[in-house]
Amino acid sequence: MSTADQSLLGPADIRELAAALGVRPTKQRGQNFVIDANTVRRIVRTAGVRPDDVVVEVGPGLGSLTLALLEAADRVTAVEIDDVLASALPATIAARMPTRADRFSLVHSDAMRVTELPGPPPTALVANLPYNVAVPVLLHMLETFPSIERTLVMVQAEVADRLAAGPGSKVYGVPSVKAAWYAEVKRAGSIGRNVFWPAPNVDSGLVSLVRRAEPLKTTASRAEVFAVVDAAFAQRRKTLRAALAGWAGSAAAAEAALVAAGVSPQARGEALSVEEFVAIAEHKA
Repeated sequence: MSTADQSLLGPADIRELAAALGVRPTKQRGQNFVIDANTVRRIVRTAGVRPDDVVVEVGPGLGSLTLALLEAADRVTAVEIDDVLASALPATIAARMPTRADRFSLVHSDAMRVTELPGPPPTALVANLPYNVAVPVLLHMLETFPSIERTLVMVQAEVADRLAAGPGSKVYGVPSVKAAWYAEVKRAGSIGRNVFWPAPNVDSGLVSLVRRAEPLKTTASRAEVFAVVDAAFAQRRKTLRAALAGWAGSAAAAEAALVAAGVSPQARGEALSVEEFVAIAEHKA
């Protein structure tokens, strides 16, 4: 085993740390700790983390992925909501990677409420996101930190499928369109259950998001576009003419906006690209 491997956390290290802290992973926070050094290395590799990257990690837990990120990036800032985990993480980093400890920052906060981070602006987001808040946290981070160019998140497999889905897919929905507003999104691999403690009862998937070099050109605001998306999928079975009636003020007004945007009033939300949602938002009377 190389020195580098010794600095990462294995199954015994994770259980030992958890026992010392009295930590039991909770369902409520969707906590599942990665206990496999090869998996965290694979995540860092898949994320394409470079030596000049400033990485933000959400939900570092006991620090498995944090240590692997610190090996590869210039700086790592971890956002952790859990009091016990947040207080223990700096000591774990100092003990296992003393030469890189000064490149690590901890923000003890709810990721959904974070509006600024210490140090230089983040260039990458890499995280094993807690299953129950994965999508809102991801969208909040992309909106709040436009400097994030590349993102790789590990989420529940079905959430990964939903985020990466394209128009016409059965699982295409609100998360797919909102993620596409910011980035080119694709599935970047699968992760088995046995690399976690406790082992979850679902598989996990990796999702890569590369921010659009040019934001979508539109006279509508993000909030206006997202309002159309929410309305279109709130009643999936309805045609857009009916589903957007509340948003537009009436079914006739919805039809007028759709026709002006070049979209069939009989279409359904799952058939539309993010660009088409943008066009509809622009034509609201």
